[in-house]
Amino acid sequence: MHPNQYYPLIQTDDVAGTAKFYQRHFNFKPMFESDWYVHLQSCTEPNVNLAVLEHDHETIPAEARGTTRGMILTFEVDDVDAEDERLRGEGVPVVYSLKSEEHGQRHAIYRDPNGIMIDVITPIPPSDEFAAGYSDEALPTQLL
Repeated sequence: MHPNQYYPLIQTDDVAGTAKFYQRHFNFKPMFESDWYVHLQSCTEPNVNLAVLEHDHETIPAEARGTTRGMILTFEVDDVDAEDERLRGEGVPVVYSLKSEEHGQRHAIYRDPNGIMIDVITPIPPSDEFAAGYSDEALPTQLL
């Protein structure tokens, strides 16, 4: 398979409100809008997309209809500290406060209106223990 695009799809009972949340706080713009589906694209990175779908829409197989549980969306950014300050200032709920992790991330986790967690990260150099688990091309080496 050679994918042309990849994007997560959030099932919700509030399509418009969820789409507005990601537009306001995460700089997405709508590429297609209907009352049951919105396709969003990052205003700064066209390869970053997100879709929002009415949770009980007929296009979803019956056994998959309902709200999504256990999903974490991750956005890698250049400056997680600045994003944390901005998101907190906008009132986005924080579920895991900003922290530098031994495995090579500085991050904080927020919650969207559907309860989906949003992990905003900046790669940082990992501890020696975790560095051994990275391939050479994936090893984070830049400090904030």
